[in-house]
Amino acid sequence: MVRTYDEAVAWIHGRLRLGMKPGLKRMEWMMEKLGHPERRVRAVHIGGTNGKGSTVAYLRSILQAAGYSVGTFTSPYVEQFNERISINGEPISDQEIVELVQVIQPLADELEKTELGGPTEFEVITAMMLYYFGKQNVQDIVLVEVGLGGRLDSTNVIYPLVSVITNVSYDHMNILGDTLAQIAAEKAGIIKPGVPLVTAVKEPEAWEVIAKTAAERKAKLYRLGVDFTVTDWKTTAEGEQFSLATPFAEYRDVRIQMPGAHQVDNAAVAVMAAELLRLGYSFLIDPEHIADGLAAAAWPGRFEQVSGNPLIILDGAHNEAGIRALVETVRAHYPDKRVHVLFAALTDKPLERMIEPLDELADTITFTTFDFPRAAAAEDLAALSSHPHKAVVGDWTAWIDGKKKEAGSDDLLLITGSLYFISEARKLLKKHTKR
Repeated sequence: MVRTYDEAVAWIHGRLRLGMKPGLKRMEWMMEKLGHPERRVRAVHIGGTNGKGSTVAYLRSILQAAGYSVGTFTSPYVEQFNERISINGEPISDQEIVELVQVIQPLADELEKTELGGPTEFEVITAMMLYYFGKQNVQDIVLVEVGLGGRLDSTNVIYPLVSVITNVSYDHMNILGDTLAQIAAEKAGIIKPGVPLVTAVKEPEAWEVIAKTAAERKAKLYRLGVDFTVTDWKTTAEGEQFSLATPFAEYRDVRIQMPGAHQVDNAAVAVMAAELLRLGYSFLIDPEHIADGLAAAAWPGRFEQVSGNPLIILDGAHNEAGIRALVETVRAHYPDKRVHVLFAALTDKPLERMIEPLDELADTITFTTFDFPRAAAAEDLAALSSHPHKAVVGDWTAWIDGKKKEAGSDDLLLITGSLYFISEARKLLKKHTKR
């Protein structure tokens, strides 16, 4: 039995040896043993390829502005492991992690002896979260981010008040499928009978699957651009400004501080979800809560400016759609900057399709690697680039230090790729850089 925080986290991470095992049988077994804590969690379930974390941040901020206590379950973490399970943006304590592992570890050992096999790392963390919010510290609402896919994701044991699918694009194709229709079918697995669904899915192939599944399950569907619409959108020095019309209200000239057209979509989806909580479940959310919540929302590692002099931006663009959104945002907000890209990624990503847009954006592009099991070699990444000013570095910390010294007022250092890499870079920059 674990006694300390370090032992608890080491035990959790030790479950990585089991890899990914899609399916709900092990989760259902643990929920039964725990007395079904998931049934006591009032949740919004948030899936999609990109934008899940940002949508959680917007919706949490709106609900907090309205005075609610909000639990969140997100992944991966950026600064510390505990942040995966948070209340009002504050990670739970080290002692609470220890206590949760002490509850779940004996179950994992018992489950390992059955034909189902032991639970994976993500299943263990999900079980910890559901036990925490269902039994130990019940919240007004819990925002649960899907880990991977949806249909067979361990979070899919919940029955939420509202479901959200932000978007569908190519990612984790080795698990979810080779076509948008196949990927959408996995994402659509979180749609529950009679539970309203909010989505910003645009691609016709994916939309057809989402709409068909929602109709079969009699889930009322709210689609961005059809059922709720953004107007008067403009980029500002502080982020974005736009107006939003839902079937129930209109919000004029609201502002967000996270830049990019994709963030406008995420914010609009969060507002629509908040509207459904207000109308369907009597959450007391006023227009000023919407405006204040959107304005205050932030999410680390998403187009995050960590230094102003020199200008350094971190963005966890970890798939093709994320990279393309990043490139559009840089061009919209910093059209006159010389862009110096530092990029690291995981091997199971569509690397060539990610690097091509960066090649077109960057004045220089540098490839590196980092200490992570699936991290791609810097040389392999560089081989996929056609940029005339490409480079490879082993010590990315030295690259950052050097660029910080030589960068001028016209330079932008853009550090992007895997969220795991962004987490490491952020720790370094937050330690040494003052804005």
